[in-house]
Amino acid sequence: MQKYNKRIHIVAFDIPYPADYGGVIDIYHKVKSLHEQGVEVILHMYQYGREQNKAKLKKYTKELYYYKRRTFKNPFIGYLPYIVNSRNGDALLENITKDAAPILFEGLHCTYHLAHPSLKNRFKIVRTHNVEHQYYKHLEKSEISYFKKYFFRIEAEKLRKYESILKHANLIAAISPNDTKHFSKKYENVMYLPAFHSNSTMEYPGASGKYLLYHGNLSVPENYVAARELVVNVFSKVDMKCVIAGNHPHKDLIAFCEKYPNIELKADLSTDQIHDLIKKAHINVLHTNQNTGIKLKLLNALYRGKFAVVNPLMVDGSGLESLCAIGKNFDAMLTKVQEFRLLDYTPQYFENRKKYLEEHFNNQLAVKELINVTDFSKLNAPYRKADNKILKTLSQLSSVTSYFSL
Repeated sequence: MQKYNKRIHIVAFDIPYPADYGGVIDIYHKVKSLHEQGVEVILHMYQYGREQNKAKLKKYTKELYYYKRRTFKNPFIGYLPYIVNSRNGDALLENITKDAAPILFEGLHCTYHLAHPSLKNRFKIVRTHNVEHQYYKHLEKSEISYFKKYFFRIEAEKLRKYESILKHANLIAAISPNDTKHFSKKYENVMYLPAFHSNSTMEYPGASGKYLLYHGNLSVPENYVAARELVVNVFSKVDMKCVIAGNHPHKDLIAFCEKYPNIELKADLSTDQIHDLIKKAHINVLHTNQNTGIKLKLLNALYRGKFAVVNPLMVDGSGLESLCAIGKNFDAMLTKVQEFRLLDYTPQYFENRKKYLEEHFNNQLAVKELINVTDFSKLNAPYRKADNKILKTLSQLSSVTSYFSL
């Protein structure tokens, strides 16, 4: 049997290092895991507001390509979703047509060229990080700014229509069981590929901690709303220290937390500092108002922390339900907190969780599954490179055609 060299193009919607928020955490550790399995990674990244970090990324890749993400003064322009239309560079198409290696598009964001005729015979994977139109509808509900609310509403509708481009993928790799069900109703060749994450080992975090913790990127409206709701409905009602930690908190949230003597807000911490807070907390309390994708902060809390008290939307369809104490509303979450604050996190509890996570959320098992389902057989086939002008014209045509074939 012929053995093929394994090489893959990965198209990322952002520079995945530092791996400090959900989407890029999954991308970075996927790249790292592929490298560890002997797969050459050619990494293509759209850049906006983050440093290139070539030295770190070069450790795990064969080649690095950076593309400036386009911005528009009018974000409503055009029929394509803004997150797609701003990542439509022709340079990307030119570079991914230099060989016949399979292509992994990270998120619906990067699929502008997915239906391009020059990629017709390529093995194309789309890693879906959310059901994007549902996610943007929830962003609309959480947003305070009227302008942003309107943008999220329009973007959600564009994304709903645009999602049909996924029929041009050979494989859709959904990040959660819930999302897998959604895409399986509409498309063929859908698989569940668990989220890649930073946790390769688990260490017992001790039996008890002295505070409750909520953590997340506090500049994201959803997390701002969750933090504020937890302060009002849970943290302010317990006789125990509570910590809210995250980057770029709104000044209103800072002032709001200062009203309560048992609540401390810790801002702009390093990843290591966040991990230390998770480990030392007695209970990680997490809440969300939308359940698309998977919450990597929950996975992080379960790998590094003790007890986790959550609401149903945080875990429904995630595969993590059995590891959490679930309160159906804030009163129920408060009851769970009062119950678990009196318990020790025992070594037996830890070992049961460790066994489950190693079986279901193991990077090495997940990457082997990804490699097994990827068609690398065309790597050594002769590949004819198309003319750049033709590529550009066909790219524009394919995007229009895909959008209207609903």
